[in-house]
Amino acid sequence: MSQSSTALTPPEPRTPPSAESGRPLGSGLKQRHLSMIALGGVIGAGLFVGSGAGIAAAGPSIVLAYAASGVLVMFVMRMLGEMSAADPASGSFSVHAERAIGPWAGFTAGWMFWILLCVGVAIEAIGAAHIMTGWFPGTPSWMWVLVFMAVFCGSNLAAVSHFGEFEFWFSALKIGAIGLFLTLGVLAVLGVLPGSDSPGTANLLHDGGFLPNGVDGLLVGLLASVVAYGGLETVTIAAAESENPVAGVARAVRTTMWRIAIVYVGSMLVIVTLLPWNDPAVTADGPYAATLDRLGIPAAGEIMNVVILIALLSAMNANIYGSSRMAYSLVSRGQGPRALGRLSGRVPRRAVLASSGFGFITVLLSYWYPDTLFAWLLNMVGGVILIVWGFIAVSQLVLRRRWEREAPERLVVRMWGFPYLTRVALAGVAGVLVLMALGADTRVQVLFTGGLTAALALTGYALQRRAARAV
Repeated sequence: MSQSSTALTPPEPRTPPSAESGRPLGSGLKQRHLSMIALGGVIGAGLFVGSGAGIAAAGPSIVLAYAASGVLVMFVMRMLGEMSAADPASGSFSVHAERAIGPWAGFTAGWMFWILLCVGVAIEAIGAAHIMTGWFPGTPSWMWVLVFMAVFCGSNLAAVSHFGEFEFWFSALKIGAIGLFLTLGVLAVLGVLPGSDSPGTANLLHDGGFLPNGVDGLLVGLLASVVAYGGLETVTIAAAESENPVAGVARAVRTTMWRIAIVYVGSMLVIVTLLPWNDPAVTADGPYAATLDRLGIPAAGEIMNVVILIALLSAMNANIYGSSRMAYSLVSRGQGPRALGRLSGRVPRRAVLASSGFGFITVLLSYWYPDTLFAWLLNMVGGVILIVWGFIAVSQLVLRRRWEREAPERLVVRMWGFPYLTRVALAGVAGVLVLMALGADTRVQVLFTGGLTAALALTGYALQRRAARAV
C-alpha cells in the first residue's frame, strides 16, 4: 500500500449512516440472502475439522470451552449489531473504530482484518484442493486452486446478488448437514437410533473424567473454540448491501445466541457423549466423520469430505467478498490506494481483484516457503480476530454514549447490560490474549500479531498526523 496515495481525515462527531462514500455500493442482497449468510456463516471447516484438536486436549470439557467462548462471541456480535444497525457501513467495525477512536484505529482494524481474510482465502483454497486431489489422483493441486480462485473471483466481480446466491445455497447445504448430524446424534444419545445403544454418561465421566487434562487442557480447548467462531462478522459487512440494512442486521444478530448454542455447543455435546474423547479417529478423521462412522453411517468419511469442501468454498467466497468490501471502505475513507476505490456496476471490482490477487500470492507462498513465509503469515494473523473484537468493544463504549446523547432513535439494537457487559467482554478478550501469551504453542502468534498491530497503528497514526497538518 502506497503511503503517497493515502490520506486520513479526522473523525467527525456526528456522521450520517452509511456515509463512507458518495458512490454507493449495490443493494442486491435480499433478506433471504442475509438470513442464510447469518445462519451458514457460523458453520465452517474450523468446526468440522479443527474442533478435533480441542476435543483431544480438553476432553468432554470442550463443551464448557465452546460455551464460555460462545458467550464472549455473543457479546461481541451484540455490540457489533448495535453499531451496524445504528450506522450500516461496508467497513463495519473499521468505520465504527474510526468514528469512535480515530482514523488510526479504523486504519489498523480494517487492514488487519483484510490481511486475515486474504490469508484465510489461501488456507481454504489449499484445503479444498487437497480434497479434490484425493478424489482425482494425479491432478496437480495448483490446478484446483486456480479453478476455485477464478470461480469465486468471478462471482464477486459480478453483481452482489451473485455472491448472495452462492452463499445462500452453500449455507443451506451446511445447515442441512449439521441439522441431519444433530438429529442422528440426539437419537443415538437417546438410544432410539436403529443399531445403536445409548452411551449414557460413560464417555463424559470415564477415561479421566470430565476434565481429563485438567485446567490446562480446558484452556487449550478454549483457544481452539475462539478460532472456530471467526467469520460471524461478515454478516454486518454484507448488511450494508442488503435491501433493508437496519432490519437485516438486527434480525441476524438477534439469532446469534441460539445459533451458537445449537450449532457449536450442541454439536460438541453430542460428539463427546457418543465418542470417547481420546479416540484416535477424533483427530485423524475429524470428530464429525468419526461420530458418523461410529453410528454406522455408510461412507461417513466421504460424506464429511463433501460437507467440508462446501464449507471451504463457502468461506473462500465470503472472504473474497468481505476483504474486497473492507478494502473499498478503507479507500473511500482515504485510508488506502485510491486506484482500488473505483466502482463498476456498483461493484468495487478493483478491490475484488486486489483481494483475490493477494490471496493467490499467499497460496504460492504456501507452496514455495511452507515453513518460512507462509508459517510467518499464519502466525501473524493468529490473534487478529481478538484484536478486532477489542476494537469493537472500545468503539461500542464510545459510540453508545454518543448516540444516546445525540440520536437515541438510531439504537434499534441495544447491547445488554451496558456498559458492564461490554467491559466484561473487553476483559474476556484481554484474558484470552494473556492465555495465548502464556502458552508455549500460541505465544509466537501473540508476538507476531502484536507486531502487525503495532506496525499498522504507527502507520495509521503517522498518516493521521500528516492529514491533520495538511488541513
